[in-house]
Amino acid sequence: MSFFLQLFRSSATRNHAKRVMSTSASPKLLEKVLIANRGEIACRIMRTCHRLGINTVAVYSEADKDSLHVAMADEAYCVGPAPSAESYLRTEAIIDVAKKTGAQGIHPGYGFLSENDEFADQCQDAGITFIGPPSSAIVSMGLKDESKRIMENSGVPVVAGYHGDNQDKEFLKQQGTQIGYPLMIKAVKGGGGKGMRVVHSEKEFFSALEHAQNEALKHFKDDRVLLEKYVQRPRHVEVQVFADKHGNAVHLFERDCSLQRRHQKIIEEAPAFGLDASLREEFGSAAVRAALAVGYVGAGTVEFIMDTVSNKFYFMEMNTRLQVEHPVTEMVTGTDLVEWQLRVASGFPICSQDDITCTGHSFEARIYAENPTQNFLPGSGPLAFLRTPQESDTVRVETGVREGDHVTPFYDPMIAKLVVWDENRDKALSKLLKELENFQVAGLPTNIKFLQACGAHPGFRSGDVTTDFIADHNDNLMNFACNTNVSEKDLVLAAVATAQQFRNDTVTSAANKSDPWTSLKGFRLNVDQTESILLDVEGQDESVEVLITWNDTNSRSMNVTVNGGDNVFSVESIVGVGSAEDKSEFLYRINNCKVGGRLALINFNEANIFSEGNSFSVTLPRASHELGVVVDPNKVAAPMAGIVSKVLVQPGDRVEKDDPVVVMEAMKMELTFKVPRDGVVAAVHVKQHDQVSEGAPLVELEKE
Repeated sequence: MSFFLQLFRSSATRNHAKRVMSTSASPKLLEKVLIANRGEIACRIMRTCHRLGINTVAVYSEADKDSLHVAMADEAYCVGPAPSAESYLRTEAIIDVAKKTGAQGIHPGYGFLSENDEFADQCQDAGITFIGPPSSAIVSMGLKDESKRIMENSGVPVVAGYHGDNQDKEFLKQQGTQIGYPLMIKAVKGGGGKGMRVVHSEKEFFSALEHAQNEALKHFKDDRVLLEKYVQRPRHVEVQVFADKHGNAVHLFERDCSLQRRHQKIIEEAPAFGLDASLREEFGSAAVRAALAVGYVGAGTVEFIMDTVSNKFYFMEMNTRLQVEHPVTEMVTGTDLVEWQLRVASGFPICSQDDITCTGHSFEARIYAENPTQNFLPGSGPLAFLRTPQESDTVRVETGVREGDHVTPFYDPMIAKLVVWDENRDKALSKLLKELENFQVAGLPTNIKFLQACGAHPGFRSGDVTTDFIADHNDNLMNFACNTNVSEKDLVLAAVATAQQFRNDTVTSAANKSDPWTSLKGFRLNVDQTESILLDVEGQDESVEVLITWNDTNSRSMNVTVNGGDNVFSVESIVGVGSAEDKSEFLYRINNCKVGGRLALINFNEANIFSEGNSFSVTLPRASHELGVVVDPNKVAAPMAGIVSKVLVQPGDRVEKDDPVVVMEAMKMELTFKVPRDGVVAAVHVKQHDQVSEGAPLVELEKE
């Protein structure tokens, strides 16, 4: 798919979109590229490569052998087991695949090896083009202390702090006192929110320092940190820059990424709201100076924090790679930044700054498998049901998964990125909210309702957003995201659709049998067919009984009551479940009003309904022996699969309620598990580095 947005741009702009990358030089485009990544970014890169006629090579772990990026590639090679350290971070294995396949270039995507200067050098030594900046630029901008000094020397404003080499804990604490609280501890080689801690007082310093250093060592193999004054209630504004091998550099305007949770971006937009032309030019010029100062080549993002009172901005860091949120820039500038990367890596010059314009407004929402009701605990398992919005030149769905694929605990739990464009911010935001309704997932928890809560909040709509937005409005957002109110009409819809699904399954199963009577479920001569369905609704102690009286043997007309109430719902099936091309779709007339939607029935006992912009789920009770789940108040169990990184207790230890006992890593997050009550540890069932499955016992307390 071309992202030049030709359908809604004027002919003059369409011509501009074709000339944003200069073709005056004579280099030859790379013919075969290895993508050293996985998931949605690997698929994103492949789409552009295929459009340009470039052959693609995928590498994958054993856990990803059936993944979408493997299916899309022209060639695919396994490079190791599931853990990324044994597969996607194995530089020698990846370069060996590139040599074996004749790949002329390696695109690292984002994450993994994208900002690894040693890998960039290894590629160069092997005669393979690293589709990214030179290693010197990665080093300079990857070391946050050095990057701050370079920025100061280049006239780019920076936040006051300590960026030195002395890492003695007491010395760092003294520096923190001089800087003043609150302050930010950052890993020198950090990124993506890893190795970062906000410290509000002196008594918190050592604990925060330890956590930041541990994360830094784990993720970047370097526990050095720097200290910065924490700018309170700022906006996060970043600028997309691009530079070529001929000394040219441009910016492609800015993005606002202020909506964050745990330092992770959730919804991004371009351009940043409320900047006047002068301030926008200041941002762009500062970012270009930053790129030129380190001899940059390729795509990069210069991140700033902006004081919302003074509108002064300060350099934060430069990401020397393509960003997750790059599509919003593509949407407003009519460009394909992956194509730019490929052309710059091939030696083509870029265009001039005057050739780049910004039109309209774009949003990106990151859809994750995580549960907002459980403190956003990541989910893992099969993606049992997936329906996405219809793509167009104003709506994009960037994903690396299909229905039936597994979200594993080894990697980031992102399902997709939803990207929209419209002519102004209000219209673009309305489109984002509408398309989030059309993004339907069942089988795993998601953050979709939380995204809807954020986008619909009056403060976000008005552009009153800082990096503290979610913390400021957390109760309101969580109430919206965790709302489990289900109306009688919803229950009728769920019961009828589920019953019809079961009837269809019975008929389908019976079609292969010789006995014709098996297909007539509930058939009685001269008697209406009646069916009782029990539904469990979250927040209600007792099951709800929905009574369906079928008025014909074709299951098209019925009367329905809830819990024996007097309110009788007249239901007519216009398009029953299983009748349409998409077997999950339905269309009913309930009390003369049409109601359409989809049913996702998971494991025969969880009915997920998506209808009229609303989504909810109910469960059909099963006997306890069928559930295979034992709840024991004396045990701490793993709520999901992961790897044990730390065990904090041993048998015989006395613990108090909410004491941490085990730290586990899952979905690139560090999760701490606590005991539910006071007691004595009877047994510890895991040790450091153990890989555990969902539901596995971790720690057991002595029975009371």
